[in-house]
Amino acid sequence: MRMGVDLGGTKIEVAVFDEEGSERLRRRVPTPHTGYDQALAELARVIEEAEREAGARCSVGIGMPGAISPRSGRVFNAYNTPFNGRRLKHDLEEKLGRELRFENDANCFALSEAVDGAGKGAPVVFGAILGTGAGGGIVVDGKVVRGHHGIAGEWGHTPLPWMTAEEHPGPPCYCGRAGCIEQFVAGPALNKEIAARGEELANELHEDRLARAFSMVINFLDPDVIVLGGGLSNVERLYTTVPRLLPRYVYAQTVDTSIVPAQYGDASGVRGAAMLWAL
Repeated sequence: MRMGVDLGGTKIEVAVFDEEGSERLRRRVPTPHTGYDQALAELARVIEEAEREAGARCSVGIGMPGAISPRSGRVFNAYNTPFNGRRLKHDLEEKLGRELRFENDANCFALSEAVDGAGKGAPVVFGAILGTGAGGGIVVDGKVVRGHHGIAGEWGHTPLPWMTAEEHPGPPCYCGRAGCIEQFVAGPALNKEIAARGEELANELHEDRLARAFSMVINFLDPDVIVLGGGLSNVERLYTTVPRLLPRYVYAQTVDTSIVPAQYGDASGVRGAAMLWAL
């Protein structure tokens, strides 16, 4: 059996799947915000407890915010977790006594949707998570694209294209820069605009900004489909308004890139983590 672990900033979600892909169990516990050693021990405990309940030793794939440096083996860009800067993969493998597979959580989301979800059958899938932040993952021919530095798909920390004078230089981002896409299109940014402008004007502005952000993805990657996850993926009007706006910004004569909601919703992250062993 295969186990997927979604290691988030607020919760750890664990699911076990049989060889046919059917879910056998699912559990959620709060992400520990103690010291590293205690958090590592808690993560190991959650995995072992799920295995005991499933009645089998499982392959384990773990999706997490940020990434693991291909050079140092240390976690980086994992906002709001005790694992940042640590050799989490090495230490957890040592504690559990087996190989583990790690991947960025947005990559796990994209993989799940590309394999048998909303992007099934599409050669190139871009998965965009729009929640408290803006994450992205790329899957080509059923395989995750990680990139040379392990940051492929991190569209949320590039500048919003075609900023207006009013928008420039953009709000400060926790990454230390200003004007990141995340600060314009994620949930908190939309809520801030609603408070300032009212719901209708704020939504129109958000949709235009999202179209600009996706146009950049289309111009350099040209995916067959963009799959949306996260809380804002439930906003139905995005699937009609944003595609209508794309031709203003995309460098093509016609634009018919599909933008669709995730088939598996919040479950895609943990499903994709389990699928890391099927690659």
